[in-house]
Amino acid sequence: MAGTTLPTPLYGLYEEQLGFDELTVTVVFAVYAIGVITALLVAGDFSDVLGRRPVLMVALGLSVLSALCFLFEGGLSLLFVGRLLSGCAAGLLSGAATAAVLELAPPDRRARAGFAATAANMGGLGCGPLLSGFLAEYAPWPLRLPFLVHIALLLAAVAVTRALPETVTRRVPRPPLRPQGMVVPQETREVFVPAGLAAFAGFSLLGLFTAVAPGFLSQTLGEDNQAVIGLIVFTAFCSSTAGQLLMGPMGTRRALPAGCLVLTIGMALVASSLLTESLTLLVVGAVIGGLGQGLAFRAALTSVSAVAPDEHRGATISAFFVVAYVGISLPVVGVGALTLALGLRDAGLIFTGYVMLLSAGVGVFLLRRPPRTV
Repeated sequence: MAGTTLPTPLYGLYEEQLGFDELTVTVVFAVYAIGVITALLVAGDFSDVLGRRPVLMVALGLSVLSALCFLFEGGLSLLFVGRLLSGCAAGLLSGAATAAVLELAPPDRRARAGFAATAANMGGLGCGPLLSGFLAEYAPWPLRLPFLVHIALLLAAVAVTRALPETVTRRVPRPPLRPQGMVVPQETREVFVPAGLAAFAGFSLLGLFTAVAPGFLSQTLGEDNQAVIGLIVFTAFCSSTAGQLLMGPMGTRRALPAGCLVLTIGMALVASSLLTESLTLLVVGAVIGGLGQGLAFRAALTSVSAVAPDEHRGATISAFFVVAYVGISLPVVGVGALTLALGLRDAGLIFTGYVMLLSAGVGVFLLRRPPRTV
């Protein structure tokens, strides 16, 4: 997952080298989300049929190909291909890896396994910009070395994945592999809809920090240190992981609405940082918004996976991630387009206002109608 956010602090360097604008940055970012959504819709249930391990191995292979595209990039075309491959890898990984971790855990440790899965997801997304930011600022080959390190990490992941036991019993005869689209079993929809909206709002925050915040830091605040940019993006994802840890004591029924409301407060602070051009408020907004996102995300994923039937668990989790990644992509592209007409600050204010309204609305709804748990 770290590879999917590895280019985040490097977008400014790519802008200088290739000469593109903020809209192009958000489109390059959105290509990744298109890859994620496509993989989830086309192959979201493949791991339910083929097994978790084969799908994970394909995802790691696509991730290696993505890193090679960035390693040998000579223009926008390879950046687009690399981001698309990275998105496909993340799409395959999200549902299959989450289901595998839950299934590998004994029943009495299922809650801890859910935290491990979501923490690895968010933690990996946060470590990507931290790694590339520090390498780009303090090591040679700023647009090459991060991807060489990533390939080495992926090869280690391949070795670990090969040693994993398979958790899916293959059916004979094997069902045909067909694109399933959005698989949301009827019995899960009462839980899935509010959980999906909470994930949509939370991932919108992550999209802001992954695609737009680096431009705001460099253009508005004059912060060009790649390590600082990577550290601030990492802060949002690290806070998300901390928020997930808080869900255990709170429980799903309280954590999901509480996470949405904390996310609203975090976005209000981010909006204030745009108005006042304050780096401090941006960092505080990243911490509080990340806590809310992580709290809501783990609660949402836990509630959805708990009510999903065994035979459709991988597909249902994949559908959940589809909703989340629509949230991380479409609004961010909208911000990029608005930036051309309104400027980065005003476009960011509109974006934060929309996330605040959505997260507050979902939080209030869930306070009145808490999610069903098992």
